[in-house]
Amino acid sequence: MNFKKSYSGIQSFFLIMAIAFFAIYLLIANTSHGGQAGIGFWVGLLLLPLDFFLFKGLVAIEPNYAVVLTFFGKYVGTVSNNGLRFINPLYSKLKVSLRIQSLESEILKVNDKLGNPIEIGAIVVWQIEDTYKAVFEVKNFADYLKNQAEAAVRHIASVYPYDTFEDEGAEITLRDGADKVIKVLEKELGNRFFAAGVKVVEARLSHLAYAPEIAGAMLQRQQATAIVSARSKIVEGAVGMVEMALDMLSKKEIVVLDDEKKAAMVSNLMVVLCGEKSASPVLNTGTLYQ
Repeated sequence: MNFKKSYSGIQSFFLIMAIAFFAIYLLIANTSHGGQAGIGFWVGLLLLPLDFFLFKGLVAIEPNYAVVLTFFGKYVGTVSNNGLRFINPLYSKLKVSLRIQSLESEILKVNDKLGNPIEIGAIVVWQIEDTYKAVFEVKNFADYLKNQAEAAVRHIASVYPYDTFEDEGAEITLRDGADKVIKVLEKELGNRFFAAGVKVVEARLSHLAYAPEIAGAMLQRQQATAIVSARSKIVEGAVGMVEMALDMLSKKEIVVLDDEKKAAMVSNLMVVLCGEKSASPVLNTGTLYQ
């Protein structure tokens, strides 16, 4: 909550300085003649320590900072007004930053949903929203945020597979479902940070990869999958071209082929179209059946 019992520091400063000058004046005026100290001297002597006590109530609060106040162990309130403020000198004061800050988790080695070891890390942008919880609800604020962030990242990594190679029915994967994974991660972090009075501004995965011991095998699998996919497209296109060639030869009656010659032609065309290297044709200088 925002504490209302704080006053303008500038006005309080001038008032405190006026009391100090008045006290000094009383001390000098009542001792300058060398006579016995009068009532004015004792008044001035009492005003000086009172002035120093009041001076402790002046607090400078920078933008996006707040001061948490306690009175003999009891929480009194929070002052977030910027500038020079005057607060009851008896209150204990603790400055708390309200600025947006970031936290980068370590690169964690965890198992994904399918049990594959992966490496994952995240960057969390956060801001204190409730100063009471941030100061009094958790013991070690920095360690709490770090531990909870790592716990959230571990949990997210265990819920989803890294990719769809082994789980083709997965709707969300860590590698391809970036936006959805981030939303789930932000929600998970928000629930965990709530006890510390912290809101999550943004979260992003900073590192995502297979663990070194399986990275080579997974790369080979990805390459094999890419090759199979490419071959499938090539064969599909080649079949269409052979079909079109036979159909055009038949319609234009360029040459009449029986089933055996059609099969031979199809075989030759498929070799030419699907081969990795350019084919070396053999020219037939005789008739079609020689």
